[in-house]
Amino acid sequence: MQAVVYRSYGEPEVLSIEELSVPEPKDNEVLIEVRAASVNPLDWHFMRGEPGIVRLFLGLGKPKEIRFGADLAGVVRAVGSRVTRFKAGDEVFGSGRGAFAEMACVPESALAAKPASLSFEQAAALPIAGVTALQALQDKAQVRQGHQVLVNGASGGVGSFAVQIARALGAEVTAVCSARNVETVRALGAERAIDYAREDFAMSVRRYDTIVECVGNRTLRDCVRVLKPKGVIVGIGATGNGTAKMLAQMLGRGFYSLFISQSVKGMIAKMNAGDLETLARMCEQAQVRPVIDHSYPLKETAEAVRYLETMRARGKVVIAVS
Repeated sequence: MQAVVYRSYGEPEVLSIEELSVPEPKDNEVLIEVRAASVNPLDWHFMRGEPGIVRLFLGLGKPKEIRFGADLAGVVRAVGSRVTRFKAGDEVFGSGRGAFAEMACVPESALAAKPASLSFEQAAALPIAGVTALQALQDKAQVRQGHQVLVNGASGGVGSFAVQIARALGAEVTAVCSARNVETVRALGAERAIDYAREDFAMSVRRYDTIVECVGNRTLRDCVRVLKPKGVIVGIGATGNGTAKMLAQMLGRGFYSLFISQSVKGMIAKMNAGDLETLARMCEQAQVRPVIDHSYPLKETAEAVRYLETMRARGKVVIAVS
């Protein structure tokens, strides 16, 4: 089978396509014929081995696991002996390792049935970004009917899902994005769209119950200024490539929260079947729809990653595998 691999850390040029053996599913895994995959910031962090701390898990000098990619959608071809939820022929989506390939093995616990209303490319766009947005709003911030939610970076992968999920939970959404994406976020359900080049949300008189920070370009003080006394800030991951900067951000959130009445929470998505199934239901009920900026063939995966790194993608970037 053809698969995208990387044998060293670096620029997108380290990615190449090689012929690999079809993987054998473990007892708890599902072998999937991949129809589509999607690119996440996680992928280019792995590709570059940045921040440096990730190399403790990926491999110090070079990657221990050469297969690349995580999010996928496709058709089940075989299942391990302990798999009970899927059988050959089922259409599924989820997240594992080695998604940028014609075949990949994924744990059963990280899969769900593909919504019939979605194409394979749309389904592949859901897992990491969708689950991140869902867990940020539902679990971390406990958003409910009538809440005021601001999403900074509302037109990106996580942000575009956050706008829609917040609306589905009954919140009123303010979306911060560039001028070219204002109409896009309004179409996703945002009541207010702020062009960050023309208006500073941190200077507004409006107050929010929740701020979902997808960009990391504003200080905690800026965000707290427009947060209600018991409000919640949820920071998605940590921005910047340096290990020192990442750790400073994470420690800074915890330290700063000791002196304010609001909550400051960071998060990294924990993939699970339950949340994938929730996203699937939201898609079937037309509450959520993946926004796809561009689709690339498997042989142009390096270009897809390079484009995502520009931070200008509207929604998700996907790979059409077959």
